[in-house]
Amino acid sequence: MAKSESKITEKQLISDLKAGHFAPIYLLTGEENYYIDLVSDFFEEHIVSDDFKDFAQTIFYGRDVTMEDVIERASTMPMLSPIQLVMVKEAQDIGKSKNKSVADWDSLIRYLDNPQPSTVLVLCYRHTKMDKRTKAYKAISEKGVIYERNKMYDNEIPGWISNIVAQRGYRITERAAVLMAESIGNNLSKIVNELSKIYITLPAGSTINEEIIEYNVGISKDYNVFELQNAIGRRDVERCNRIVNYFAANPKDNPIQMVLPSLYGFFIKVMLFHQEPDKKLAAQKMGINPFFMKDYEVAARNYTLGKLASCIGYLHETDLRSKGVRNTGTTTDGELLKELVFKIIH
Repeated sequence: MAKSESKITEKQLISDLKAGHFAPIYLLTGEENYYIDLVSDFFEEHIVSDDFKDFAQTIFYGRDVTMEDVIERASTMPMLSPIQLVMVKEAQDIGKSKNKSVADWDSLIRYLDNPQPSTVLVLCYRHTKMDKRTKAYKAISEKGVIYERNKMYDNEIPGWISNIVAQRGYRITERAAVLMAESIGNNLSKIVNELSKIYITLPAGSTINEEIIEYNVGISKDYNVFELQNAIGRRDVERCNRIVNYFAANPKDNPIQMVLPSLYGFFIKVMLFHQEPDKKLAAQKMGINPFFMKDYEVAARNYTLGKLASCIGYLHETDLRSKGVRNTGTTTDGELLKELVFKIIH
């Protein structure tokens, strides 16, 4: 059953598959690999019966095949099974190792004019979106299902963590969720892997707090970017110095390339707080949980808009120097960070 729908969710898609509603082709595309992998895993595990997987399930990798290879397989009748699955992982790389051009995809367009009814063809186009202007994309949209997943915004990650933890029958404190998000970023696969390690150590229904995150994931609840930005917001000189000294002593765990974007986001949010008198609306614009608004209120009292603009300038300068611009190479990232924080809080 073909559905021309580019906004289908993974829940809707999997529900359709469970009901036996199959399209001739599926394009799983976007920058969020976690969900593309989750959906493709469902195809692999559930479309063809285990008894027939050896005969009726083919998994290709894009770099190893041309589109003609894929279509040749998709056009055959399945052996023994009433349905066959043909999947291409890393479909964005189709034909690259064989010096083929994008014209390779023309054979897909011709195939979709008369697809093999017993074949489910799945293209996993990861890391990026497939160009919607191409004829191949339009053909897939007309004849099949397009599932697209973009990267989540950083401010969405703590809420997402809370939801997936709840789905597993556990709870997590808001600060523990933020600590994970700030430390790991928007790498959903890594977050899920780290949480999986925690689940096996706790009884179902337990609450995951900061101490558990620190012990199991190796993230310090006292020395992390989240705590640094709060110390900066309070202009707590002693606390700032302790944290940046810890970062300088542990550069692999706290790379400056991760610290600078977090501080930039923090200062932008404090600017938004300054400029929006309705604080409930400010929380929405800032994309943060109202639980943490008090931290931004304190920072807004300590930093004028002019000072915030200067801080963003300091961040830009430090970013350039960390990349070798106006830096002879003798200044370490730890020293750059110490200098940056000194300028910010004084």
